[in-house]
Amino acid sequence: MPFVLPLLGLAVFAQGTSEFMLSGLLPDIARDLHISVPAAGSLTSAFAVGMVIGAPLLAMLSMRWSRRRALLAFLVAFLLVHVLGAVTTHYAVLLATRFVAALANAGFLAVALETATAMVPPDAKGRATSVLLGGTTMACVAGVPAGALLGELWGWRSAFWAVALLSLPALLAILWSVPADRAPRFSDAGPGTRGELRALRGPRLVVLLLLGALVNGATFCAFTYLAPLVTEVTGIGAGWVPAVLALFGLGSFVGVGLGGRLADTRPVPLLVAGGAALLLGWTVLALTAGTPMAALVLVFVQGALSFAVGSTLVSQVLYAATGAPALGGGFATAALNVGAAIGPWCGGAALTAGLGFRAPLWVSALLTALALVLAGVARGARRRTVRRGVPSAQDAPA
Repeated sequence: MPFVLPLLGLAVFAQGTSEFMLSGLLPDIARDLHISVPAAGSLTSAFAVGMVIGAPLLAMLSMRWSRRRALLAFLVAFLLVHVLGAVTTHYAVLLATRFVAALANAGFLAVALETATAMVPPDAKGRATSVLLGGTTMACVAGVPAGALLGELWGWRSAFWAVALLSLPALLAILWSVPADRAPRFSDAGPGTRGELRALRGPRLVVLLLLGALVNGATFCAFTYLAPLVTEVTGIGAGWVPAVLALFGLGSFVGVGLGGRLADTRPVPLLVAGGAALLLGWTVLALTAGTPMAALVLVFVQGALSFAVGSTLVSQVLYAATGAPALGGGFATAALNVGAAIGPWCGGAALTAGLGFRAPLWVSALLTALALVLAGVARGARRRTVRRGVPSAQDAPA
C-alpha cells in the first residue's frame, strides 16, 4: 500500500470524529451558546444533510481538478471551518460551519476513494478502501470518546481545535505524496458528467448502492440507540456506555480489516454469508439484549459484520463503476450517508411508537432482511438475463 493511504485514512479519522463527536458535546454547546439542546442537535442534522448532498455534487464539480488540487481544497476548507467553529459565538455561524464541513468531508472522501483505488493495482481496491474506511471506524473507537473527554476537560471548542490539528498531517502528506498533476482528473475526451451519470444508472451499480444504504441504515439505527438499550434493557450502568460504544467501534475496525482481506478475492461469499449472519445477529441481539454477556459479545460481532459487509459493498461499487470513475466514490459515499440518516430516523419512529428500546434492533434486522431480498431478486434477474443472452458487465445486476 502507498504510504499516503494511511495518512489519507488519518484525514478520514479526523472527519469521522467531527461527524460523531457532537453526541457528547451537545449539552455544553447549548449552555455556551444559550440555545436549547434540540437546537444544538440540529448541528448533527446539518452535517448529515451536507454529507448526502456534498458527495455527488462536489465529485461532479471537481471533475476538472486534479486529484491533488481537489484533496487539498476539500481538506483546507474542512480545517478552516473547524477553526471558525471553534471561535464563533453565534449559533447560526456554527450551524453553517457544520454544513460546509460536511460538504468538504463528502467531497474529500469521494476523491480520496478514487485516488486510493488509482494508486494500487486493479485487484486491490478492497484493501485500499478498507484503509480509508478504517479511519471512520477508529473515529468510533477513539475519536468520539477523546472528543467527549476534551470537551469535559477544556470545553467543546477544544474538540474542534483537535479535529483541525489532526487534519494537518494529512494535508502535508497530500502535498508531498500525491503527484502534482495539473491535468484535470477527467478531460473532454472522457465520458464527462453526463456519461458518468448514465453509467451510474446501470442495474448492477444501482443495486449495490441500494444495498449499501440498507446495510448502513441497519448499522446506524442500532448504533444510535445502543446507549438506552444497554442502560434500560441490558441493565448495566450509564458509566459503561462509552465502553460499549467503543466495543462496537473496535468490532467495526476488525470488520473493515477482514473486509479488506476478502473483498478483492471472495466478495460474493463474504456478502452472502456476512449478510445472513448480520440478520441473525440483529435478531439474536434483540432477543438476548437483557443478558449482559450476550449483549456485549453481540455488540462486538455486529460491529465487525456491519463494517465488513459495508466496506465490501463500497469496494464493489468502485469495481463496478468503471464507466464512472469520478462519481462512483461520490455516490457510494452518498448512499452510505442516506442509510446513516434513514436508519436512525426509522429507529426513532419505532421508539416514538412505544415499541420499546429493543425496537431499533428489530428495525436493523428488517433493513438487513430487505437488503438480502433485494440481492436475491437482483441475482435471479441476472440469471434470467443470462439465459436470454450474455449481458454486459455494467448492465448485469449484482
